[in-house]
Amino acid sequence: MTVHFIGAGPGAADLITVRGLRIIAASPVCLYAGALVPRELVEAAPPGARLVDTADLNLDQIVEELRAAHAAGHDVARLQSGDTSFFSAVAEQQRRLDALGIPWDITPGVPAFAAAAAAMGRELTLPTVGQTVILTRVAGNATAMPPGEDLATLGRSGALLVLHLAIGQVERVVAELTPLYGPDCPVAVVARASRPDELIVRGELADLVSLVRDNGIRAVAVIMVGRVLGEPGFCDSHLYSEARDRAAESQPAG
Repeated sequence: MTVHFIGAGPGAADLITVRGLRIIAASPVCLYAGALVPRELVEAAPPGARLVDTADLNLDQIVEELRAAHAAGHDVARLQSGDTSFFSAVAEQQRRLDALGIPWDITPGVPAFAAAAAAMGRELTLPTVGQTVILTRVAGNATAMPPGEDLATLGRSGALLVLHLAIGQVERVVAELTPLYGPDCPVAVVARASRPDELIVRGELADLVSLVRDNGIRAVAVIMVGRVLGEPGFCDSHLYSEARDRAAESQPAG
């Protein structure tokens, strides 16, 4: 028996790996993160499967479901929204499973920021303009941010900031980033990326609060702040350059 942590993607039912879908179809128990996981994926579980919505469960209750499945010898498809590698609360579940001697593995998924970039038709790194993307959030009613990971510190890099769980703190985002990025810095907000009701709004940092409020964006959204979002004059990359010596690169080192 194995607990399979599966990144269920940002919202569109077909944005899931083939591996993830196969695991769901073969698992007699499926735990899923409420409305953040497409119903079509939950319904891919085999007939008679135990389906558990974890939206209103605490960690102890979730682990008990996993323990009970293990005791019964049943594989579990544990569906998490987006990808499991960040802001997923997977690590604490894995720690409990390790203590219980219950095996687990991970199948990655499409993260919200990647779906947002695709929706905008944007590459988030451009030659000579921006080569760094910082994925972070803003401390609000959730767990406090570690020292040195506040917006003022991260913003000094000038890198593209992708903010999760920050819509409720948008005024703070503007106040802390304006001195670093400037009021005219391009921004984008993508709500419900990849879903039928997807919404994309673009503008400048000075207008971010009104963009969010006027469009009624309250949750399930990422905020992007960075010059790379508005720069059309970037140079071509070295990857496909005629000046690149491909023959020399193919020679073995040493």
